[in-house]
Amino acid sequence: MKKALAPRFYPSSKFMMRLVTGFQAFVFKISKGHLWSKIKGSEICVISMKGAQTGKIRSIPLMLVPFEEGVVLVASLGGADNHPAWYWNLKANPEIIAYVGSKKLSLVAKQVGNKKKAELWPLICSCYADYDKYQKRTKRNIPVFNCQPR
Repeated sequence: MKKALAPRFYPSSKFMMRLVTGFQAFVFKISKGHLWSKIKGSEICVISMKGAQTGKIRSIPLMLVPFEEGVVLVASLGGADNHPAWYWNLKANPEIIAYVGSKKLSLVAKQVGNKKKAELWPLICSCYADYDKYQKRTKRNIPVFNCQPR
C-alpha cells in the first residue's frame, strides 16, 4: 500500500500578485522611489488607502500619471470586466497618500465623468500606452480618478 503524500501548497495567482505588488510597494516606499520604480518601462507611484471593508491601510503600485498637483489613477485591471479591489476602497475612502518618487502627497480622489475622462485620456495613454488597449478589451467604462490636494 502506497503512503499518501502530504498535499503541497500551490498559491493562487491572485495571492502571488498581491504578494509581489505588496513587496514592490514596500521597496518603493522605503527606497523613496529609487528602487523598483517601473512596470513595463513606465514610472509608477504607490497609493496608500484605507480598505473599504477592513479599514486597514492598503498600499498598491499603480502607473504614474502626473496631473496638476497630484496624480490620475486608472482602474483598468488590465482590461478585465470588473473593477479592481482598490476602486471600491477609493469610492468608500477617497483620502489617500500618494508616493511619487521621494514625495509623499496627501490627496483626495474624485472619480471623473466621461467628458473629463476624454480630456485626460491622451495624457493617460502618453504615460502608459496599454491603457487604450485595456479600454478596448472590456465592455465596462474604465473609471478614472483625479487625485488632488484638498
